[in-house]
Parts: sequence; structure tokens; C-alpha cells
Amino acid sequence: MIRLFKANEPSPVIVQDPPDGWVLPPGVVWIDLAEPSRREELVIEACLGFPVPTLEDMAEIEATSRLYRLGDALFITVDLLHHTDALLPETRPVTFILSNQPLVTVRYSEPRAFTLVGDRFDREPDLCTGPFRVLVHLFEAVIDRMADVLERISGEVESVSDDIFVDPGHTRYAEAIKRLGTAQHASARITNSLSGLGRAVAFIQLDDDLADRPETREHLRAMSRDIHSLQAHIGMIAQAVDFQLNAALGLINIEQSGIIKIFSVAAVAFMPPTLIASIYGMNFQHMPELAQAWGYPAALVAMVISAVLPLWYFKKRRWL
Repeated sequence: MIRLFKANEPSPVIVQDPPDGWVLPPGVVWIDLAEPSRREELVIEACLGFPVPTLEDMAEIEATSRLYRLGDALFITVDLLHHTDALLPETRPVTFILSNQPLVTVRYSEPRAFTLVGDRFDREPDLCTGPFRVLVHLFEAVIDRMADVLERISGEVESVSDDIFVDPGHTRYAEAIKRLGTAQHASARITNSLSGLGRAVAFIQLDDDLADRPETREHLRAMSRDIHSLQAHIGMIAQAVDFQLNAALGLINIEQSGIIKIFSVAAVAFMPPTLIASIYGMNFQHMPELAQAWGYPAALVAMVISAVLPLWYFKKRRWL
């Protein structure tokens, strides 16, 4: 599907499977290729004069395959989050092609930032004025969305912290560790996306035509500051997750040690009564206590005393 955004016009034009000889309408500043067919890619290539990367090209991880110049066009590929409302967001590559022609975006997912920017242009058409301005709005929306996801992850980590430290006796540690692992995995994906976005901003800053514009430099500096602040926040979340994971494992070990200690004390405490019961359970003929009326009560008292004395000693030594 091809979405065409024209300058100062509210709604995009949707084009699917354009015919041969299709010509790009005038006034277009943003061409959004959402899961394009090969035919749609070829039509856009014919209109703009440069190749549109395929999904296989976008999946390359080398820096030279993600950030490069071809003629007058800058090709920028960044892994962006999608399904951000899920506990574990996913990432898919998105390519931005910036030139003196309309901005081209190629994507095979539905990042929330694209929907937000499209809705914003519907409400305020004056914001859609040129290719670079569209790129700035997209990058800002991506950063804002990542910040929202990080806030949710931070809240989840704080919730796990309350479960572990405020009421440790009722904590389900398996569930807590799973939640921490999910938060760490989501943070790693956001880190990867932010790193790619930071490299993209730095790559654009190296372009003489764009970097020489005062307004452009200010936008790029602001985005760089936002990216660095989010990366610092992710570092704090990673430290909190690591600390809470170690704390959870430590508390699990303490609980296990306590259980083992109880069994060990119980075994030692019941060894003397067991010994007495074993002695009087033997079937020798000459055991005078067996013929006495006081023999049974005496054996019971001896077993109780032999069990209480070790428990008293353990309590005195603070082993219990």
C-alpha cells in the first residue's frame, strides 16, 4: 500500500497496485510504503529515480547497509518498536529515504509513531510542509513512544520491587523473575532501537546540505539529547532489574536455607527419642523395665526430655 501525504493537506491519498505509467501527483512530501508489493516498489523507483530497499535489504545489520548515501538521497534504516502495548514489544526495520524529493518510508510493520504522525497531520495540516519536517515529526514521535514504553517498564520494575521487599513472605518468586526478565528483554530491544536512531541522527548531521540549516541543527541536537536521556534511563532500569533479580535469588536461597535448617533441627531433635524407642522396641528376654508398671511412662518421659533438651540448646545458641 502506498500512502501519499501532500503539503498542507489533511488526509493522505491511498494508492494500491498503481497502473503502468503512473505518475506521482504534485505537492507530495511524504511517500509511506506500508508492506509494499514488488510492483509498488518498482513504480516508486521509476518516479524517484533511485532503488527502494526490499525487506531482505533492510534486515542487513552492517552499518554500511543501514546508513549510506546513493546520489543525493540518504538511506537510513532503523529498528523501530511495534506492538508497544504488549508486555514485550517487537522490533522491525524501517527505512527512511531523505532527498530533495518527497520523504520515502518503507516498512513491514505498523509502528505506533506512524499512526500518531498521520493523525497529527489530519488535525494540523500545516505541520506537513516538507520532507525533512516530516522526518523530524516521525523521529520525535518514535522517541516519545519509546519514552512511554520505558515509563511502563519502569512502573513494572517498581511493582516487582514492592512485591519482593515490602511483602517478601507472600512473593511468588517465579512470577517476579519472569516479570523482571520480560522488562530486561524489552529494555534491550529499546536500547537497540535507540542506538540505531542515535546513529541515524548523527548520520544526518554529517550531511552538509542539512546540517548547515540552523533550524535543522537545533532539531537534531534536541533529538540527540532526548536519545541520550532515554539511554541513561534504560541504564538505571537495567541496574534496578539486576539488583532485584539478585535480591530475589538471594531471598529464595534464604527461604531454602531456612527450610533445610528446620528439617536438620527436627532430625537432630528426634534422634534421641528415636534411639530410646528403638532400644525398647527390641525383643530381648531380659529387659527388666518391660515388666515394671512404670516402664512405659518412664520411656515416654525420657523421649520427651531427650527431644526438648536439643531444642532448648538450639534456641539458646540462636540456631532457631
